[in-house]
Amino acid sequence: MPKNLRHHAVTEKISGQLYAAVSSIAANLGEGYSRSSGRDRSRFFEYGLGSVRESMMWYHAARPVLGPETVRERLDRLEEVRRLLLAIIPRERGKLIRPAKPRNEFGSRTSDYCGAIS
Repeated sequence: MPKNLRHHAVTEKISGQLYAAVSSIAANLGEGYSRSSGRDRSRFFEYGLGSVRESMMWYHAARPVLGPETVRERLDRLEEVRRLLLAIIPRERGKLIRPAKPRNEFGSRTSDYCGAIS
């Protein structure tokens, strides 16, 4: 995090919030990537998306200290991540790494019963 944010009394708190929000993006994407189902992955990717949006807000708040060029560059990068997540999240919601177990004629999963009833 730029030192100049921490050295201005007005933006000292912004510095900590911005660092936490940006760090949370990577943490949530890493956590989501390790999940075994698309539904679990999408949940963490949604948390990451929230952190992207929070980071964008904190960069806007830090504009007077960081300057418009630096903020524009950071917002552009965050916008790329935001767009990727908006495309990935809906796809991941419907994915399973392990295929669902087939259902029998009674509508139950085939592994729900130990054996066939004669």
